[in-house]
Amino acid sequence: MSSFSDFPLDPGLLAALEKLGFETPTPIQSEAIPVFLEGRDVVARARTGSGKTAAFGLPLLQKALTSDRKGIRALVLAPTRELALQVTDALRSMAPERAVPMVTLYGGASYGPQLQALRRGVQVVVATPGRLLDHMQKGTVDLSTLDMVVLDEADEMLRMGFIDDVSTILAATPADRQVALFSATMPAAIRRIADAHLRDPLTLGIDAGTASTDHIKQGYVRCRGRYKLEILQRLLAGEVDGTSLIFARTRAGCAEIADALAAQGIAADGLHGNLAQSARERVLGRLRSGRLDVVVATDVASRGIDVDHITHVINADLPPDHETYTHRIGRTGRAGRQGTAISLVLPGEVGKLKRWMRTLKVTIHPVEVPSDAMIHERRLSRLRSTLADVQEQPEFRRAAAFVEDTLKESPDDWTSEKLAAAAIALLDKHLGLSAMPADSRGPNPHQDRDQGRDHGRDRGPRPERQGHDQHAAAGGPELFIPVGHNRGIRPGDLVGALANECGVPGSVIGKVTIVERKSFVQMPAEHLERLLAEHRELELRGQHVPIDRARPQGAMDHRPSGGAPFNKQRRPYKRAPKPGFKRNNDG
Repeated sequence: MSSFSDFPLDPGLLAALEKLGFETPTPIQSEAIPVFLEGRDVVARARTGSGKTAAFGLPLLQKALTSDRKGIRALVLAPTRELALQVTDALRSMAPERAVPMVTLYGGASYGPQLQALRRGVQVVVATPGRLLDHMQKGTVDLSTLDMVVLDEADEMLRMGFIDDVSTILAATPADRQVALFSATMPAAIRRIADAHLRDPLTLGIDAGTASTDHIKQGYVRCRGRYKLEILQRLLAGEVDGTSLIFARTRAGCAEIADALAAQGIAADGLHGNLAQSARERVLGRLRSGRLDVVVATDVASRGIDVDHITHVINADLPPDHETYTHRIGRTGRAGRQGTAISLVLPGEVGKLKRWMRTLKVTIHPVEVPSDAMIHERRLSRLRSTLADVQEQPEFRRAAAFVEDTLKESPDDWTSEKLAAAAIALLDKHLGLSAMPADSRGPNPHQDRDQGRDHGRDRGPRPERQGHDQHAAAGGPELFIPVGHNRGIRPGDLVGALANECGVPGSVIGKVTIVERKSFVQMPAEHLERLLAEHRELELRGQHVPIDRARPQGAMDHRPSGGAPFNKQRRPYKRAPKPGFKRNNDG
């Protein structure tokens, strides 16, 4: 189909699609919508970002609009709260002016509003399996009137242990209802669900990873495990120019990376299973609004991340299989944009990556870790871009008038070149946009340069810590917060509170130091003065904590040995060796 108007859809639906700017159906939409409208059961292989929500959402809404029967007409099961809410928002945006009543049922929220919506009457229910079963057991949901059931991201429901709940729910639905099963991968357990509950289903969709990742530039860095954190920081500083999603294998690794990046002044936060629902929603809200540069997530927690402006996906840990790899990298390159995916690969994982390349029929190129000189040039490029953008702002005219007056009043002291250089130096001092040594140290010593050879011994200087801000490297005043590890404070808590509640730009937040009962955050003097003039406390983990200027000597007295930005007994991602440190042949 070349246009949505080619489908036999309600005029109200077509008007809503036109308002949203939807013109040409995606491949999965072209395949699925006519089959759904015919009433066939479907098993569809489709990754996130392929347009699958509209593929089942439009037929679902069409059935709801044309049915004169009462009761719940359609059910969508989703693995996570975030995805359930996301699907509901998408359905509401596609519904015509005469809205289709619907409700989202998910755990971690009050039953009251959900019960009120169900009593008023809804045609569409979007739910997580656990909360839906609770309602079924309480007798507050009646599925006997269903026309259509959609299982969205069925493979993730299997991974999260919901597959038995899904079978119980399907068994409670009418025998003649239509079922649509969407899954990025098709493990045996999902096939068994399809065989048991679907009637002669039609299989749709393309194999994961064939043509669906052509718009994503894929690369890898071969490295030793102890240098992963250092390489991540260098990639973010010299390679990434946008919002990044970093994948870690475990919750502990996710929190470790997020804390380390936040301690370097990077607007980063973690998304993993240990977070409370309110914290998860806060992280996703900051990501969607552009207030986060980096989210570090586990595979399960990443469900529900549907953000168009993610430019890079970085695999700090390789996933277990090529299907999960394809699903991960599909988080970038959304809405017709180009994306980039980079994987950090241990020497023993190179063979696995090569097998994936053959299976997926793609080429994953080696990526060079940015050197100091490359990072320096990238920062200068960003500075030039920032200066170019300023020319369009009203402040530029006032600045231009100031320059003209200064040159007229002091022609012997100033030239336009000297005045521009002084302004750039001042900007650099306060914002750290280009503070990086200009000398090149050659190839990065923390990347395994092998790509097929064993270099044995090497030595190299320890690189500068990289982040979006370099003010901490030059020193500066610090904010004092009288809580630390004793209250479970993490760098992300401090950076998030300062940036979101107090309006401190993330680019000026420097080194974060947390000890047992105290924390310190470095920032330029003028930002610290403004912060203390406007705020006397921060809200950290639900508690209001006073803040003050740190006394330099007192701050040093309480620092952990070596001035480390955070202190943890276990560190799966070790920092690079100090200058002069010689590694063994095995790294």
